Amino acid sequence: MFHEKLNCYTQSVAVAEDLSKEVAKWPRGYRYLSDQLNRAIASVALNIAEGNAKFSHAERRRFFKIARASIAEVGACLDLMRAFGLTSPVEVYALKSRLEAVSKMLWGLMR
Repeated sequence: MFHEKLNCYTQSVAVAEDLSKEVAKWPRGYRYLSDQLNRAIASVALNIAEGNAKFSHAERRRFFKIARASIAEVGACLDLMRAFGLTSPVEVYALKSRLEAVSKMLWGLMR
């Protein structure tokens, strides 16, 4: 598949894998946040894949914009994870840095 050759796609999947491991450590009672986080990070990878399959630049760009918006949503979930004491500020910073790199790659592909 062509999307698998995109670094932004492979990096978003890697972040999703790491987030899945992080969420597995959470105590009971945070299912609503883990569900939202899983939907948001999945949306990043899925919209990159779908956007890369589009032939028109406008449609491709639209899906990449949606992926970038989902990155912002994941970032907000990370802030909540930190606020609720579910992960360390260091981990949040590391994950946000990786997501920012994905966002920049998408921005480059949208031009």
